[in-house]
Amino acid sequence: MTTKWKLFAVSILMIVGSFSAFAQDAKTMLNEVSSKVKSYNNITIDFKYNLHNSKEGVNQDARGDVILSGNKYLLNMMGSTTLFDGKKMYTIVPEDEEVTISSYDPNDDKAITPSKMLTFYEKGYTYKKDIVENVKGRKIQFIRLTPIDSNAEIKNILLGIDVQTKHIYKLIQTDAKGTKYTLTVNSFKTNQPLSNTLFTFDTAKYKNEGYYINELD
Repeated sequence: MTTKWKLFAVSILMIVGSFSAFAQDAKTMLNEVSSKVKSYNNITIDFKYNLHNSKEGVNQDARGDVILSGNKYLLNMMGSTTLFDGKKMYTIVPEDEEVTISSYDPNDDKAITPSKMLTFYEKGYTYKKDIVENVKGRKIQFIRLTPIDSNAEIKNILLGIDVQTKHIYKLIQTDAKGTKYTLTVNSFKTNQPLSNTLFTFDTAKYKNEGYYINELD
């Protein structure tokens, strides 16, 4: 082997070694985030949402809020409410006076649901550290996640983590068609007092109000 190729080989080994350490560092941070999230009884998040696709000329903003407790959640966004009680999902649309009820498939990993938003990265992705941003004095470390499945609908995800609190601050998901979904956390509250019936759907209430109940299963 010539000196030139020896130097090239050494350079490749150094890059691979650096990447492995980098990935391990990213994994440590993700594990810290996951442990922190699972330590809370419940989480209340107020967020800003943006959907952008320059090719299609689409740029849509929305605000929303979600309450998470275990795998249950109550999501308010774009004029509708989605309630998941751990078994069934209830989508309530006041404008149409309609409620759609569907069962949850735990094996469907295509979408990042609110209950999975804070822990979805635990399987199915490779990851490495990306850029660092300073947001009003907060250090936000981004980690780039790439699906292991090359045919996945998701191209990549940038997960912004507050280095001090170990809370997720921003999630930027880009799909294979170039559509970018950005979720920015405005407020993150934990262990709030919640009603015992918060995640219980009151069928009689909505029927009495004249809603059409559409059961898909």
